[in-house]
Amino acid sequence: MHYFFPPREPFNAYSHYLGAFISIIWLGFLLHAGWDDPITYKVAFLVYGLSVFLMFFSSGVYHTLNVENRTEELFRLFDHIFIYIVIAGTYTPMCVIALQGAWQWGMLLGIWLFAIAGILKKTFWLNAPRWFSTVIYLLMGWVSVIILPVIWDILPHAFIYWIALGGFFYTAGAVIYAIKKPNPIPGRFGFHEIWHLFVLGGAFSHYWAIYAYLPNFNIPSL
Repeated sequence: MHYFFPPREPFNAYSHYLGAFISIIWLGFLLHAGWDDPITYKVAFLVYGLSVFLMFFSSGVYHTLNVENRTEELFRLFDHIFIYIVIAGTYTPMCVIALQGAWQWGMLLGIWLFAIAGILKKTFWLNAPRWFSTVIYLLMGWVSVIILPVIWDILPHAFIYWIALGGFFYTAGAVIYAIKKPNPIPGRFGFHEIWHLFVLGGAFSHYWAIYAYLPNFNIPSL
């Protein structure tokens, strides 16, 4: 039990365990809302929901464990890998439901190849500079601007605003994490804890966009 209690970083562990718990509830609501949707929609929702859960759960476990350096590095690898997976997972419902043809398959293939490249980078270069990893996360997240002209006349604008709000949370949090400021109470509530709160804000914003606007959605005739 000493591996798990007391948690190595209590706030970071508990905040993301909370995120993992809530994300499972979110996934249930999302699948219920899309109960009558095609199977491809349901699979996309499942990929998204599980990616969010795994991101939060792996983060909670990593920030809980009191283990030797080698084992800690393994769990840190999982923690970082699932960031790439959740970014690609968040794109998936939007690409499956709101895009068609070359845009759909191009974006899906591109974003998941980006995620795989990020996972390989983390696997073989776990201790890459903090700024470098942050830039990769942000590039992967904001590549969505490429499809903005395509989805602007397809999806409700409120969906786009919620996605942008989530992007703001993730971006601001990533910058705070990269520069390690502000750092009000180091070791108890510092830049890392603030980053975790911003991740929760980003995850909620994106969940609401997907839950409120994508189930039962049909591409309008333009």
